[in-house]
Amino acid sequence: MSTAASPTASAPRRKSQSDRAPWRETLSPFAQPVVARSLLDIATSAVPYLALSVLMYQLLDVSYLLVLAVAIPASGFLLRTFIVFHDCAHGSFFRSKRANAWVGAICGLLVFTPFASWRHSHAVHHATAGDLDRRGEGDVLTLTVAEYYSRPWHRRLAYRLFRNPLVMFGFGPIWSMVIAPRIVPRSARRRLQHSVILVDIALAAGIAGLCLWIGWDDYLLVQIPTVMLAGAAGIWLFYVQHQFEDTYWQSSDEWSYAEAALRGSSYLKLPKVLQFFTGNIGLHHVHHLSARVPNYNLPRAHEADPMFAEVPTLTAWEGLLAVRLKLWDEGSGRLVNWRDARRAHRGAAGTD
Repeated sequence: MSTAASPTASAPRRKSQSDRAPWRETLSPFAQPVVARSLLDIATSAVPYLALSVLMYQLLDVSYLLVLAVAIPASGFLLRTFIVFHDCAHGSFFRSKRANAWVGAICGLLVFTPFASWRHSHAVHHATAGDLDRRGEGDVLTLTVAEYYSRPWHRRLAYRLFRNPLVMFGFGPIWSMVIAPRIVPRSARRRLQHSVILVDIALAAGIAGLCLWIGWDDYLLVQIPTVMLAGAAGIWLFYVQHQFEDTYWQSSDEWSYAEAALRGSSYLKLPKVLQFFTGNIGLHHVHHLSARVPNYNLPRAHEADPMFAEVPTLTAWEGLLAVRLKLWDEGSGRLVNWRDARRAHRGAAGTD
């Protein structure tokens, strides 16, 4: 992996910032939140999620199969609630910073995630997506072929396990929604540390109260399937948004914000019902070009400029197949599976 960009590499980066100007003008009309539309988003996300959760508790005395059936749409509305939380983190859901912070914090409790801390790490993701020299925060860990084969066997095994679909989509939801957000990062600023602690306390108090009221076993019987389904879907969405064969990775001195958005963020074309539950986040190229566009404006923004027809496009099936890709091959400039990674490594070793 290359070292951090030197001062002389700052000129290309300044140029890449100016590259965004034409797109900013195109997307500016869509980066205006509409209060009524934002409130409708809440009414079609957090409200039905809470209503279905109550229904699931009621159905425990009828049939657990019915509970599991209701958990499917409930998880969809929980995922949609996360999109509201996500938009608030970008300050794109309301014009008011205070409204974004309050709604984001409340939705954060529903998705078990501290708002301020997640907002910071996600901002880092947007500022570094596709930059080989600034990987590691807010993204899916991705090694190059050379980095992987230079590691000792136990670290290669750990990486293989991490990228295994059974681990990523089985244990992943528990880690990303339940465990990781509870950890107070030592390197974070005190304000961010306090936000994690306060959310942990609020969640502990709220969950303890629910468990005393309905019983811990009933609480888990309702929450586990919903969280697992929503978490697995969320991880898959986050994965395919940047993890596809011809995605974009460059060293810092060659990295471009606009190129990373347009070439390194996918347009995941989903059926309308799935596009609804995922809050249009499949239009990820638009979102990365301008994070101030609220989710309900993303489809119209995509149609606003013919250039968006040229962005990497994935169907739902192609998005599922993308989980086979594991390492970035710097030689071919593409994300590859284990077999192609071995070939690339042998080819590189043969030329040494």
